[in-house]
Amino acid sequence: MNLPWHLYLMAFLYIVAGINHFRVPEVYFKIIPPYFPNPKLLNILSGAAEVILGFLLTFPFSKHFAAWGIIAVLIVVFPANIYMYQNRKASFGLPKWILLLRMPLQLLLILWAYQYTL
Repeated sequence: MNLPWHLYLMAFLYIVAGINHFRVPEVYFKIIPPYFPNPKLLNILSGAAEVILGFLLTFPFSKHFAAWGIIAVLIVVFPANIYMYQNRKASFGLPKWILLLRMPLQLLLILWAYQYTL
């Protein structure tokens, strides 16, 4: 069974994003809301999850599980989007409208992953 090219694109994006958690962790520490404990551990877990789930998306036998995992990750990290919008230091100086646009983009990413759960 051949997997569609857009599934490989999704896998690639999550693998690269996950690797980035380890390349420049300070970027992610900055956007983790302060009410979450142990930002270093959370960064490692979310980065590892993105790499592993992205890799699992590329196999027909695991793509359904991986897609549900991606959805879970997107939901769990959503508070970082809100925190970036609310906190000037976490916003990296991005305009408010871009930070606001990130929130519905997260929903689109969830919908993209959802199509592979069926």
